[in-house]
Amino acid sequence: MTVVIGIDEAGYGPNLGPLVIGGSVWKLDDEPATAAERFASLTDQVTADWRAGNGPPWGDSKKVFSRTRTGSPLEPLERGVLTAVLARHAPLPTTGGDLLRLLGLSLPDDASHDCWHELSTMPLPQATVTATCQQQADTIHSRCQPRGIRLLSLACRWIFPAAFNASLDTGCNKSDILSQLSLGLAAELLQQQPATETIIWCDRHGGRKRYAGVVSHCFAAARVEPISETATQSRYLIHARGPKAHASGQPTTSISFSVGGESQLPVAVASMTAKYIRELAMGAFNRFWTDQQPGLMPTAGYPVDARRWWQETAARREQLGLADPDLWRRA
Repeated sequence: MTVVIGIDEAGYGPNLGPLVIGGSVWKLDDEPATAAERFASLTDQVTADWRAGNGPPWGDSKKVFSRTRTGSPLEPLERGVLTAVLARHAPLPTTGGDLLRLLGLSLPDDASHDCWHELSTMPLPQATVTATCQQQADTIHSRCQPRGIRLLSLACRWIFPAAFNASLDTGCNKSDILSQLSLGLAAELLQQQPATETIIWCDRHGGRKRYAGVVSHCFAAARVEPISETATQSRYLIHARGPKAHASGQPTTSISFSVGGESQLPVAVASMTAKYIRELAMGAFNRFWTDQQPGLMPTAGYPVDARRWWQETAARREQLGLADPDLWRRA
């Protein structure tokens, strides 16, 4: 048996809102060497089902979610994530709070909390239909089972501006924060699985090419062995600490960071989960601020429009006593 973990982020570029890391955990009833082929076959089938209208839109979250889409931009993304929740035999969350608990998330405990509090009570689904999600989850089961693949769990971690800026003040840079948060989630998910062969697939973190140091730190590894560090992929073996670390027959853990990592289905599902959580968060954020300042245009938080929003809310933010670092990510 092999455990496959996919990790990806949403919200690395914006100045407003959280940076969210998503993770998906899968079981493969075979050796690690077969994982790439098995998941490639599943990806081809899922893509064909999606194009035929019979399956969930599992793929690159940037293609699944588009604000210029006719109809509801959120619907395909929400359907994909809620189908994944059902596919792992979890009950469908009916509120944002249910979903946050399922993914291991909690709201920030700082001065900006009111901007996000609606996340806990918002009804789900927002844009898709429950029956469609269940039907597509059944389709996923029929595609995964003959390939010996099963989705075990989904998880997210996030960091809001106040904590992000505090990390910058300790000497971390933006890339460090992304890597530490991503690998911290990967290490946590690894610890939740019984000792077995494990593969961790990550999307590459910007232009970063070397990860041995941060992998060693986040996994508390005795040694991280570089296998390849090329223009398209960085891959490592993680050697555990402890008296049995070098014993023959001990399960191995490999981790790779690939350009275009979302082409691997576990990474794509992780990415979509992170993106969905961020979109729900920004929806709550924008509703709070339009209540505070009627007529204010919503923002996705990316730099150009974030500066427009920042200027237009300056007076109201001062009235509310909100400090700049509680809302604005500096990097």
